[in-house]
Amino acid sequence: MSQSSPKLQLKNPLLFLLQKSQTLLQVLQIHAQLITTNLISDAFAASRLLDTIASKIYNVNYAELVFAQIHQPNYFICNTMVKCYTKSSTPERALRFYAEMRRKGLLGDNYTYPFVLKACGAMCGLLEGKLVQGEATKRGFGSDVFVVNGLISMYCRCGEPGFARVAFDGFSEKDLVSWNSMLAGYVGCEEMEKAQNLFDEMPQRDVVSWSIMIDGYGKKMGDVKRARAFFDGMPTKDVVSRNSMIDGYAKVGEVEAAREIFDKMLQKNVISWSIMIDGYVRHGDSKEALNLFRQMLCQGIKPDRVSVVGAVSACSQLGALDQGRWIHLYVKRNRSLLDIVVQTALVDMYLKCGSLDEACRIFNSMPERNVVTWSVMIVGLGMNGYGKEALECFARMEKERIPMDDLIFLGVLMACSHANLVTKGLRIFNRMRDAYRLEPKLEHYGCLVDLLGRAGQLDEAQNIIKSMPMKPNAVLWGSLLLACRIHRNVDLAEILVERLAELKADDSGVYVLMSNIYADVGMWEGMIKIRKLVKERKMKKETGRSVIEVDGNVEEFISGERSHILREEIELVIWSLAKMSILAG
Repeated sequence: MSQSSPKLQLKNPLLFLLQKSQTLLQVLQIHAQLITTNLISDAFAASRLLDTIASKIYNVNYAELVFAQIHQPNYFICNTMVKCYTKSSTPERALRFYAEMRRKGLLGDNYTYPFVLKACGAMCGLLEGKLVQGEATKRGFGSDVFVVNGLISMYCRCGEPGFARVAFDGFSEKDLVSWNSMLAGYVGCEEMEKAQNLFDEMPQRDVVSWSIMIDGYGKKMGDVKRARAFFDGMPTKDVVSRNSMIDGYAKVGEVEAAREIFDKMLQKNVISWSIMIDGYVRHGDSKEALNLFRQMLCQGIKPDRVSVVGAVSACSQLGALDQGRWIHLYVKRNRSLLDIVVQTALVDMYLKCGSLDEACRIFNSMPERNVVTWSVMIVGLGMNGYGKEALECFARMEKERIPMDDLIFLGVLMACSHANLVTKGLRIFNRMRDAYRLEPKLEHYGCLVDLLGRAGQLDEAQNIIKSMPMKPNAVLWGSLLLACRIHRNVDLAEILVERLAELKADDSGVYVLMSNIYADVGMWEGMIKIRKLVKERKMKKETGRSVIEVDGNVEEFISGERSHILREEIELVIWSLAKMSILAG
């Protein structure tokens, strides 16, 4: 492979376009031109192509194909491949590639070791990291600032901040990255007191230092007041620090406070939008999440995977099938977004919107599936009444020898519960322990109780609760209370309300359900007593909401709301429907 000239490096239009490219299609087109002009044989041109694939496209298979065509790769090209593997979902491949480099006589330089150490941290490979440290030290890179900084981050990612601190304290030429790496390590391990002490000792700080502390108190600890104190105390703020504060507020459910900072930002990046969209979805305002997603597209911001998954999840919650299909079409046109996480979210959305054919089509076309994908499919089939098909999906997993975990069994038990497959559900629960040696968690017992409760086997459900190795929580008692309404068991329901009161989980919803149980069996005195109790305690019932999708637009209706722009037309339709139902008898 030929060496490049300065002219090629500085003035070649293809390399300039490569530097500006953002999508896989653009890179493929430039790659084709490099081949037809024979510039691909130039070492510099090949390295630029590989670096673009690793840094912007994140396509490991494509990078491997390009690398295979380079006959004499240099350190830069090899380091680029290590970096590409490190960023992938299989960082252990970076170690295998590094071992192959050594076998061929390329022992690495001070840029190689930080990438390899990062891969060790990503896979929590403490032993491998120590071996790499030993190799770097033998070759004279033990005191290189890049290597030491990589070492600090690796130890912290492996949950060993003590080892990281030894490396940090033993290094005399610390730069700001060294301090920030140690600070981020303490925050990542939730050792905020040590992080605070280190922050106070820092000889200088930059925006990253402040943002790390905001992340620590806001996102990690949920202490948004302390996080806000750091935010307000920053000498200068940038997009990253504002995103950190928005994320902190969103994580604890203070979405309005997050939105206030978001709206005041003069410059927003895709991460800013993604955090807000995800925040709205997590805290139940899916309509606003979709509005924000549309605003982002209108402003020319290309969404990332987080914002796409957030928008798809919002469609799932709203049952907005048309909007979900539109987002799916958008993602298909931008194939760089169509990874396993986005595809799994689309499968979930179609299943929750009742479009099983489209869900199955995506599921069956996926080149790879993880445990979450299988679980989503199994639960979705069960929720839509296809319990038999859900169990067939589970059997397919067993046949293909796909590794099982507790998440899969949770999905199968939920499917059995929705499909009322009691015998099979009990059999699968027992197989989880006996055949797969997986100890059931509280959630699995909850599914079992729900399964038995729905089937009217309330005594058996109580026996399961008594035999559990852990204490039941409010969700489990609530599930059984719901079963009491279905099967009109007043005595047990009264006991369950007392249990929920002991857990301080007796909100208005519990008493409304108890009131309805009394009403169902004609115990009017009990119903009046419960309603009086709710009034005396000044409990607020959750506002009733309903959502429909009309011509791709989501319309939300709130109980008691009088400000809707089409209020008169809505009331007229409701009156007409009521009249029709009365006349129909």
